[in-house]
Order: sequence, then structure tokens, then C-alpha cells
Amino acid sequence: MRKMGIGVAALAAGSLLLAGCASSTPTAPAESEAAPIDASGVTLTVWTDENREPAIEAAAAAFEEETGATVELVQKNFEDIRTDFINQVPTGEGPDITIGAHDFLGAFVSAGVVDTVDLGEAADKLEQVAVDAFSYDGQVYGFPYALESIALIQNTDLVGEDVPTTWDEMIAQAEEAGAERPLVINTAGQTGDAYTMYGFQTSFGAPVFVQDDSGSYTTEVGMSGDAGNAFATWLGEKGEKGTGNISTTIDYDTNNELFAAGKAGFTIQGPWAVEALTAQGANIKVSPIPSAGGEAAAPFVGVQGFYLSSQSENALVAQEFLVNYLATDEAQKALYEADPRLPAWKTLAEDPAIAEDPIVAGFLASASNGVPQPSIPEMGSVWDLWNAAQVQIIKGADPEATWSKMVSDVEAAIG
Repeated sequence: MRKMGIGVAALAAGSLLLAGCASSTPTAPAESEAAPIDASGVTLTVWTDENREPAIEAAAAAFEEETGATVELVQKNFEDIRTDFINQVPTGEGPDITIGAHDFLGAFVSAGVVDTVDLGEAADKLEQVAVDAFSYDGQVYGFPYALESIALIQNTDLVGEDVPTTWDEMIAQAEEAGAERPLVINTAGQTGDAYTMYGFQTSFGAPVFVQDDSGSYTTEVGMSGDAGNAFATWLGEKGEKGTGNISTTIDYDTNNELFAAGKAGFTIQGPWAVEALTAQGANIKVSPIPSAGGEAAAPFVGVQGFYLSSQSENALVAQEFLVNYLATDEAQKALYEADPRLPAWKTLAEDPAIAEDPIVAGFLASASNGVPQPSIPEMGSVWDLWNAAQVQIIKGADPEATWSKMVSDVEAAIG
């Protein structure tokens, strides 16, 4: 499994877990850079959601002033963007650029609706895991700008400040502190949540798909063999017929409520849950996920960014907007303030004004061990089978037999 690290200097970035601030206005490219293109008469259509529209609008204003182009922003519900983009681009009704998540990429490439993007000098200013997430078959298909991942969160009032590096250390630390529950971890109840469990799975060396040397995912399933069986066996031992640390009675809300009420020493969650986890006054610390299988736990990393339509009649102008106007310190800070997420832009992560939040630093440290969530179309055939197998094992089914059947079913489903 190919893991993409985040630099040490990027292990802190401001209060993305709380509400954003007013947006900054990006400046035009510095005089030392190439002169702006002349795009007079060109109109770029950009799809955005409500949260990020003000930040994109600020970059668009500088672009319009410098190039003579017009940028038309169309506000969309984020949940509608993937389907609408696939349906509208081939008809000529789609945008030149859209905001989107990296896991849209496989469907976009399969549908032929996105074009490659030359990041140029901006590539070196982005975390590699973000560039990898927007890569498919070794080519980059978008401009990434923000990350999200899960991490270990501990109630320091219950278990103290020491950070466990292994599962066994974590459980022992919570039990010694007298926590009612050492850990709560979401299984989505009876549905299963392989996403949340993935850090523990990868610590056994069993990735869902194998990555090639470029960081792109292949269609080779990586969950089979001794490594996958070892994880399955461990999952059964920690399940309802074993220690009971992992239970199908824990869904997302129950997980957060038990932790917030001071009944659990540790949980595995993302920044989106911090408000709920601390709602009753719990003091928390965020750290990388401890290893269960001996290797570093590599959680999934999600990435947000911008895609370029394959049918854009103004592709060169759109490319200019992406890599010379959105790819600036000012525009990246505006995006961060409008919709706070872990920054993929290195200088933003190093910004002294936002570089001292230990919670954010903890999530970035966890993401530094992470891998992009696969965006290949085959991933759509995996989730239900994968989740169901984990639930069965947690409830007491034979671990190796259940896991092996799941792997075979996945391989059959993806052909």
C-alpha cells in the first residue's frame, strides 16, 4: 500500500472545526509571474455550493479584472453535483468548472465528462495525498484544495493526555482509568462501517485495492490472503462474542452521545463530530489512529477540489482560473474561511495565524498516514459486501470464512 505523507510543517492549521470567518479577497498574480491572459468576451460557468460561493466569487473578481473574462457562478446543492454534471456536460449545458469531491472522479472519467488539469508549479504547493486523490491512471483530473480524515479522539478528563500507539495500549489505558467503556466506534449499527474501521484494517496490511507506483488505484483487491484473514480474526476477537469492544449496537449518534456523556475513553471520529463529542464539556485530544496489526493505521483521506469539463469551449481560460487564481495563498485562505477543512495547500497549513490548533494538528497527523479513498468505479461494488461481512464477523460469524467469501464476492462483482 502506497501511503502519502503530509509534511511535518503541515501538522497544524487553524480552527477548521468551528465556524468560518469572513472571506479574504485574493490578489492578482504577482508582477514577476507571467502576464494575465486576454480572455475578453469569454464567460466561464462555475458550479459551487452555498458555503464556498463567496470565496470563489472573490477569486473570480480578480480574474475578471485582470483578464477581461466573465465568471458566472451557479449555486448547486452539493449532493446533486455528481449526477447533474454527468448528465449535463454531454449536452453542452454543464459548467466549465465544478466543485466536487475526489470520489466523484471514477464516475466522471468513466462518463468522459472531465478533462486533465496541468497543475504546473501549484503541484509542489499541494500535499501529495491530495494530488493522488485527483489522479486516475497516472493523470491529474482536477485541482484539489482541502482534506478530511478521521483520527483517534480521547477524553483527557477520563484517560489523561498520554497517546496510545497500539490498540492494546489504548484499551489498557482506558481500563486502568476506570472508563465505563474503553472505546466506542461506529459500526452504523447493523449496516457496518468499513470506512471508520479502515485504519485498523490497513494496520494489518490489507488495503481494499492495491495502489500502483503513481499512487493510482488498480482493480486488484488487496484484502485477501494472510493479511486480510488476520484482520478478520482480530475483528472477531474484539466483537460481540469476544471482548465486546466493537459492537453493532453503536451507530453514529450513539457513538457520539456515549463519548460526550463521559462513558468512553476513546473514539474514532472525524472533525465533523467534534462539536457533538464536546457538547457536554468533554476535553479532548486528537491523534493518529493506533495500530492493531503492527503497521501504521492508514485511514481514508477525502479530498475536495475543482473539476474541468471535457466539453468546455474555454478550457485554456478555465485552466488559467484554476492554477493561477484559485491556486494562490489568498484564494486558498478564503476557501478555508468560507468552508473550514484540513488545508491541502501547504503554506496555508503553515500559516502562523492558524497553525496552533492542537485538534486540527491531530487530524492532520492522522491524515499524514492516510491514503485517498478509492475513486475508481469498482469501489461502488465493494461497500455493501464489505460492510456486511464486517457486521457478520462482529456478531460472531466465522472470521476467515466470512472474509474470504466477501473477497470472492467483491472480485466477482468487479469482474
